[in-house]
Amino acid sequence: MLAPYRWFGARLGEAMPKGLYARALIIIIAPIVILQSVVAFVFMERHWQTVTRRLSAATVRDIAAIVDLIDTYPQDPTYQQIIRIAQDRLGLIISVVPGEPLPPAAPKPFFSLLDSALSSEISTQIAKPFWIDTLGKSNLVEVRIQLGDKVLRVLARRSQTYASNSEIFIFWMVGTSLVLLVIAIAFLRNQIRPIQQLADASESFGKGREIPDFKPRGAREVRRAGASFIEMRDRIQRQIEQRTAMLAGVSHDLRTVLTRFRLQLALLRENDDVCAMRKDVDDMQRMLEGYLAFARGDTGGPTVPTNMSVLVDEVAEEANRVGHDVISTFVGDPIVSIRPGDFKRALGNLVMNACRHGEHVAIRAAHDDGWLVVNVEDDGPGIPESELETVFRPFYRRDEARTLDDSGTGLGLPIARDIARAHGGDVTLAPAPVRGLIATIRIPA
Repeated sequence: MLAPYRWFGARLGEAMPKGLYARALIIIIAPIVILQSVVAFVFMERHWQTVTRRLSAATVRDIAAIVDLIDTYPQDPTYQQIIRIAQDRLGLIISVVPGEPLPPAAPKPFFSLLDSALSSEISTQIAKPFWIDTLGKSNLVEVRIQLGDKVLRVLARRSQTYASNSEIFIFWMVGTSLVLLVIAIAFLRNQIRPIQQLADASESFGKGREIPDFKPRGAREVRRAGASFIEMRDRIQRQIEQRTAMLAGVSHDLRTVLTRFRLQLALLRENDDVCAMRKDVDDMQRMLEGYLAFARGDTGGPTVPTNMSVLVDEVAEEANRVGHDVISTFVGDPIVSIRPGDFKRALGNLVMNACRHGEHVAIRAAHDDGWLVVNVEDDGPGIPESELETVFRPFYRRDEARTLDDSGTGLGLPIARDIARAHGGDVTLAPAPVRGLIATIRIPA
């Protein structure tokens, strides 16, 4: 029973606009259109039709009286007195034309209330052959009645037979509605604009971009939402600043300890144990830098327009300089607003991860339809599909150490995803069509 209604509701939902501005316009326009349609129909059906029929009936009664006079008092061969009475008392211009047949019947118009009303009244009250012309552009309506061997020709004012003020009513109704709609649209646009500004500010903040000129505007509820957004943004920024300050202190303390270790090792005599300890200290330094880089997260400064074609080529050249085989291509507009240092680090992590497990690596970047997409493809052994998301967990390691970065901490992929999400995008992994793995960075641009 409910299946057709659900189907209709689903189709209607797909056809309806998705934007708040368009939906609000429909909420305003639909009641006005429906109300005016009902009013116009009732007016046309009741008032207009009733008035027109009554006017037509009164005019036809006058014509019927003239026909009766002509038939009852034929002693006036020129009908001058009847013509005078019709013009002075009834407002009709008549003439009697002897020996003239009626014109051929013209096709009736598809919709003409006057034509149907006049025809119906003449057939009922006079019951003689007739011909009417109601389609002329003049203010007169012509009626011809066959009276034996002569024809009565009547010219009546259109206002005598037709409710001509109906068009004025419709014109004023439509005109005032359009004025009201223009005013409503102008006010509605002013109310929707603060919501759009709030959405743009939220989107920019999600992408890590500066929004210095945002201020709450609009209705009380919209201002409250804007103020809550500003408070949330400030609170998040304070937390980031506090975390950055804490990490800076931790980094300073730990580097001090490592520096002391290096100085103590430099005072010892060189042997295998000292070399092994020095290597351990270097590994600890790299691990510390990796941990801090992952913990700092989004601290790379503001976004700036960057030539992505040049950046991608730089990452490929740096990998080639250390002995890897990496090629790069770029398609589309190269200028993209990003944090160049952070993005280069994320792309570099993916490229070095691919170089570690594949002999050939390809970087394919494209900027199209508001998105920057960078694919890093290698021909290595790949990763099982069951672990494509697991490898993004911090410190996760597989037997083949696929997720390790240069420091061996297992943070290469998590750092890359963290940077991409700070730009409002993400990093995903997928098996290559033939062999290997494809790592994809996708961010709005």
